[in-house]
Order: sequence, then C-alpha cells, then structure tokens
Amino acid sequence: MMPLAPPAREAAASNRCRLSRPAPLQATRLVLNEHSIGVFDSGMGGLSVLRSLRDALPHEDFIYIADSGHAPYGERPDSYVVARARAITGYLTQHHHIKALVIACNTATAAAIEQLRQDHPGLPIIGVEPGLKPAAKASTTHRIGVLATRSTLASAKYATLLASLQGQAEFVTQACDGLALAIEHQDTPKIIALCAHYISQMGPFGTKPGQVDTLVLGCTHYAFAEHHLRALVGPEVHILDTGGPIARRAHQLLASQLSDRQSKGHCRFETSGSTALLQAAVQRWLQLPGPIAALRELT
Repeated sequence: MMPLAPPAREAAASNRCRLSRPAPLQATRLVLNEHSIGVFDSGMGGLSVLRSLRDALPHEDFIYIADSGHAPYGERPDSYVVARARAITGYLTQHHHIKALVIACNTATAAAIEQLRQDHPGLPIIGVEPGLKPAAKASTTHRIGVLATRSTLASAKYATLLASLQGQAEFVTQACDGLALAIEHQDTPKIIALCAHYISQMGPFGTKPGQVDTLVLGCTHYAFAEHHLRALVGPEVHILDTGGPIARRAHQLLASQLSDRQSKGHCRFETSGSTALLQAAVQRWLQLPGPIAALRELT
C-alpha cells in the first residue's frame, strides 16, 4: 500500500497492494474526530451496515470506503479479496487513524478477517456473516432460505457456521450472481428480474410445513433490494439482514472508547469507483449530502 506517512515507511510498504491519496474534495472538507470508525465494502452495499451503525452510535465519526472499482468481491478469487482488504485496512489505519474497523461485506469477512486480525492485532475488527443463527431461532417451519454471493457460500467460514447448526433447520441456499452488481449500478429492472429468478429457485415461501418462512440476506447489498424481495415472498416471511446485529456488536465492543460529545457524528465517503453513483446512493439511502472523495489507484 502506498504509505500516507513519512517517506521512511515507503520501503517497508513497497511490496503491498497500494492505494493513493484521495483526490481533493469538491465540497467542504469535514473535520473528523482524531479516531473515527472505518467501514469498508466492495461497493455500496455496506451503506446498509453504516446506516445501522449510525443509529446505534450517533455521536461517532465514520470513514466509509466503497471499493466499487473492484466490485463485486463475491465473484473474485479469495486472494484478490484478501489483497484488497489488506490494502484498504492499511490505508485506513495509516491515513485516518481509525480506532475500529467494520468489514461491511460478507465475502471480505469470510476471505480476509483472520488475516486482517493478524496484520493489526491491536485494532478491533468486526465482520459480518449471514444471520443463520437468528434465522434458526425465528423459523417455525425450520426451513430457511439464504441468498448470498457464490464466494460466501463456498467459503470455509460459511461451512463452519452451517455445520454448527446441523439438525436445527434445513437451509436452502442460493448464489445470486449479478445481483450485487445490479444494486451497485442501481439498475432497478435488472434487480427486480434477478430477485424474481433467484426466489423462484428456492421453493415455496410461507408459514405452512415445508415452506421457507425465513429469508437470510447474506450480502449487505441485498438489504437495498428488500422491498422487491418482500413483494415476492409475501408479508409473513421473516427477512433478516446483518446491519442491526453488527451495530449492537460494535456498541458492545467499543463501549469504553465511544465519543462523549453530544453532537451528531460526521461521515466521510471515499470510493475507487464512480463518485456520482456513490453520491446518489448516500443521498438516497442515508439522506446525507456527502461529500464524496475519489480513491484513485496506482498502476
């Protein structure tokens, strides 16, 4: 990663995947607390987690990285995702001096969280995983649907989680190729078509025996398609995402480090993709004006 610290560190970092300094902001530059909370995702899906984090930790400052120029992670090899996660985490710790990190991406959590904890042993790191455990508790038919990326479903972390719930419920899994990218591009017709296709592959939904009565959203992007999914599965089916549980975990883990100020915290957004798309998503889903900075890659 390109160091954003004194030149003496350059040699030690020269063999890492590198990110450049963000381009100057076009809007008024925010002054964040010295130690903000870092959040990153392969793109915009992690905004659903950030929304829950801001509700649970209203006085904290956040720095959000959307790695949209390299999305979707769910269709990338693990080695690629790990390299991106290490580069972004190094950037956040060196340049923004974060006090905690939230990996707001199921794929990145599965592929990279253990490596990141080894790299940064003093940094609290919180990941996300499909909500299979709360789904098993909520289901009465004991038949649960799981929508996720292909990488998440193929990961060892997911296999371990699934094995821990053996005998408690039947899990019907569905890899949703293309859905995260359609949400990333805010392509509503494609989102609707893909949701309909994947839901149709999972069998009947409802509360009768043999029906799927609980649907787990195993990718943070999918929370932004929830209303389309609701129209397909009906009003009685539980739909579970990970934003709330992650926010509660962050509050618990950071209880002794929370800001004591009374004013609302600020958010800064940076992206390796389109600033205009991220700006639109932030305004639409978080009702925030930004500002948005470009995170440019070195060749």
